[in-house]
Amino acid sequence: DGTATTTVAAAGGHQSVRLSGLAEARGTVLGMSLDKMSDSVSGQTVVDPKGYLTSLSSVKVASEAEIGDINKARLLLKSVRDTNPKHGPGWIAAARVEEAAGKTHQARRLIQEGCESCPDSEDVWLEAARLHPQEVAKTILAAAVRHIPNSVKIFLRAADLENNDSAKKAVLRKGLEANPTSVTLWKAAIELEDADDARILLGVAVEKVPHSVEMWLALARLETHENARKVLNQARKALPADRSIWIAAAKLEEGQGTGDVVEKIVDKAVRSLAKHEAVVSRAQWLKDAENAEASGAPLTAAAIVKHTIGMGVDPEDRLRTWADDAAGAKERGAVSTARAILAHALSAFPSKRSLWTQAVELERTHGTKQSLDEVLAAASERLPRVEIFWLVRAKERWMAGNVEGAREVLTEAFAANPDSEAVWLAAAKLEWETGEAERARVLLRRARDRAPSARVYMKSALLERENRNFSDALVLIEEGLSKYPDFAKLYMMGGQICSEDLSQDKAHLERARKFY
Repeated sequence: DGTATTTVAAAGGHQSVRLSGLAEARGTVLGMSLDKMSDSVSGQTVVDPKGYLTSLSSVKVASEAEIGDINKARLLLKSVRDTNPKHGPGWIAAARVEEAAGKTHQARRLIQEGCESCPDSEDVWLEAARLHPQEVAKTILAAAVRHIPNSVKIFLRAADLENNDSAKKAVLRKGLEANPTSVTLWKAAIELEDADDARILLGVAVEKVPHSVEMWLALARLETHENARKVLNQARKALPADRSIWIAAAKLEEGQGTGDVVEKIVDKAVRSLAKHEAVVSRAQWLKDAENAEASGAPLTAAAIVKHTIGMGVDPEDRLRTWADDAAGAKERGAVSTARAILAHALSAFPSKRSLWTQAVELERTHGTKQSLDEVLAAASERLPRVEIFWLVRAKERWMAGNVEGAREVLTEAFAANPDSEAVWLAAAKLEWETGEAERARVLLRRARDRAPSARVYMKSALLERENRNFSDALVLIEEGLSKYPDFAKLYMMGGQICSEDLSQDKAHLERARKFY
């Protein structure tokens, strides 16, 4: 300042210092600052004291130790840069130290020097773009691509800095001109297009990067059925050892309702992959089956299971392994896959009750009434002497309101198990519960002739008791006790009828006492 002068004179050891100009300047600056803080009303301030103090508290004041650490880092990194100026990480670290210290301008200056010293380091250019405002960053990245035209990261970052899709597309297409085999750039460019333009770009992409499975599959999804077939055929030729192409082809056919073609495709896939020595484990195939099911292709999942479930499984371990596979798939929610595994296991072990039970439980918890009935019918056909499948099937039909259907099942069960107490009692119960007491009575009479047991006599007596035919009930009890004197429930029922259901005379009470 021209008004601020300092005269230092030495005369006889006396010094004269005039600082009036400097004092006046400081006063002027302070006055201007205070004027900015006041409004038009004299003496009133618009400064928020609380907010002002808060802003002051947010200012970080570095401690002496921190300042010392920063200075040490500066010296160390300066030594690194001086020793090896072509080492990009050294410039980046130095710039970040200055940024951390709040010296943004110094950080930018350093990273610009780094760009000059390391023009082939994409990380240095990207760091320079990060440290500068958006418009400056664009200029920096434009310079970067001139030095490193094959840097995919720089083109992607340059596209991110653009504010509209048309500008992003222009940047990415420039990048593809320089890097036509970059899958990452193709993906970024395709994501910005609508379906029609994306199809065109994908058509070019699969020519430039035929090894990219994602590109082939994406193109197939955007094409019509016939064109998708052609695309996947081309993909199989380009990638003969990739199973995902085959699976996509199978799912394509399933989506068009041509389920008979699905199994042929999967069968051919397994043989082709083996021919090209593609190593795919059984676990990987099962995972593919579950993924296919999750994507809405249960037929593809079933076909994969059918043709791969036996891979690498020793004959003696098949039953246990397949049962575990089905249980695991069910736990993961892959019902169609579990169903296919059990179907294959049952084709190999058609007489294994445990497998049929597992299949029935799967349909009971995750299937439909029809699928459950079909599995129970198949189980009953394979294991006609196992009563439980007949009985469960009859009960399911009865519970669904199909009484006549339940009767048909039990009739078949009688033919297969004429001496089965459980089947006779189930048939009698069906008639009893549906109000057909006479039918139940006839069935129980036949049961006493063909499959007599203590329970059959007890149920016969109980039917008569509930229909208030107490005399007939007592006759049946006496007959049953003559054959099964150790069956306590018949004694108890006889005593209850005499003491509770009949009149309370001496003869009845005496008879009840004898029963007890």
